[in-house]
Amino acid sequence: MMLFSHKVKAYAFVGPSGTGKSYRAQMVAGRQGIKYMIDDGLLVSENEVLAGISAKKAPTKVETVRNAIFYSEDKRKEMQAAIKKYKPDKILILGTSDEMVQKIANSLEIGPILGTTYIQDVATPEEMEMAKNIRITQGKHVIPVPTFAIKKDFSGYLLDPLQIFKSTGKGNKPYIAEKSIIRPTFSYMGNFQISDSVFKQIIEVVAEKTESIYKVHRSIIKKHQGADDGIYIYIEVILEVGYPVSSAVQKLKSGIVKDIEYLTSMNVLSTEIVAKGVHIEK
Repeated sequence: MMLFSHKVKAYAFVGPSGTGKSYRAQMVAGRQGIKYMIDDGLLVSENEVLAGISAKKAPTKVETVRNAIFYSEDKRKEMQAAIKKYKPDKILILGTSDEMVQKIANSLEIGPILGTTYIQDVATPEEMEMAKNIRITQGKHVIPVPTFAIKKDFSGYLLDPLQIFKSTGKGNKPYIAEKSIIRPTFSYMGNFQISDSVFKQIIEVVAEKTESIYKVHRSIIKKHQGADDGIYIYIEVILEVGYPVSSAVQKLKSGIVKDIEYLTSMNVLSTEIVAKGVHIEK
């Protein structure tokens, strides 16, 4: 049994699934001077993921709930170790019920819960109903961290990043709340696949905009699924005469990685570019 050398004060933010908890979590935490949150298996502090893997990455809804309450011993120990490392004085635990929040606190051996904020305390019935409709009809979920922080876990499932200007009231300092909209793996909306031709077309467009590149001679895309989901890219290009080869290739590479990751939300695991020749105007 792990005992923390410091006392962690636990607070809760409770509301039914899909009513907008994660969307408002940073506001609720800020009002109570809380810098650390536990939400769907993640330990988050000031827009940064410190530990854990999002429960929404799980293949089924049942597994998602199990991950969110740290049912697995490995995930539980990892989170306990992170709490011991960062030594938060306060933690806000998000959950769909008082019982769920208490289970998380018990599992991580923190608590008792000193105070609870309910979603109806910070959101109107109309706002909650709108959030529910979006969850049901579009399968969209919000995670209270920036897209770059969870991109590795959600390759292929990211829908949109958000930056929201927040004010916590008169006299309080406003802040930018960064969040990410995702569609969980278990979503009934289904998964989607991106054809290799999409990646190849993006590569060709980037090459056309790069003045040192005459054309793409060949491109090969290999997809990888596992702990690190993403793609491997191999490209052969013809260069325009008069440009340094190394800088031309590096400029093309950075442009391709940037555009593919932005447009498809897929991780580019590696990019190999081979200069096969030089184009010389006759």
